[in-house]
Amino acid sequence: MLKALLRRKPKPAAPIDTATLPDGMRVYAIGDVHGRRDLLDVLLDQIFADDRARGAADTHIVFLGDLMDRGPDSAGVIDRAIELSQTMGRNVHFLMGNHEEVYLAASTGDEKLVRFFCKIGGRETILSYDISAAEYNALTMGELAARLPALLPQAHVDFVSRFQDRVVMGDYAFVHAGVRPGVGIEKQRAKDLRWIREEFLIDETPHDKLIVHGHTITDDVEECSNRIGIDTGAYMSGMLTALALEGRSRWYLKTGQ
Repeated sequence: MLKALLRRKPKPAAPIDTATLPDGMRVYAIGDVHGRRDLLDVLLDQIFADDRARGAADTHIVFLGDLMDRGPDSAGVIDRAIELSQTMGRNVHFLMGNHEEVYLAASTGDEKLVRFFCKIGGRETILSYDISAAEYNALTMGELAARLPALLPQAHVDFVSRFQDRVVMGDYAFVHAGVRPGVGIEKQRAKDLRWIREEFLIDETPHDKLIVHGHTITDDVEECSNRIGIDTGAYMSGMLTALALEGRSRWYLKTGQ
């Protein structure tokens, strides 16, 4: 399944250097973290150092979604995200990914939803909370579903429930998965913003904004004429990527280099 998600980096269809941010603004967009608190801490250190070195700006950080699942410390990632929201306020933004959507659905304790949650990497998320692997393995799915609402801290559930579906800054639109071709960014359905894949990835027509997204794993940054993908499979590759933007300039920061 993971190999099916891994896409090779194509050549850009056309230049994308005309996209710009408002004067004085600097943005760092972070790809899918997937439970890698260790990589997130390293990348944030790089971001803060880079930001200081470049001088004063109205600096924003955008998380493209999928903070949890698959990696070993989803609880720690959410804790760090909450800390950032407290220190940066409105200058840090969190997008709702498909894994956040399923996390919230499973938090209700519905057995069918918990089963799907575990199927897509939720087991690792659950184990990052107050339950051992032995305890987890001893539970039936029904027992796990009944216990899950108490295992997931309400503060985490409430925090994730406030995530956004899109963030627009200048000529850029930041989303988790992508957009439905031919539909304006403000009219996109939440389902597409969180889940879309092939219809978006194969489309080369211009969108009303340059789309920055995660969701689909690539072996490196994927730059095309109408989008930039930065999900470099951190939980398995060790490479967590941030796209940095200022004016018409863009550059990348990565872990594991």
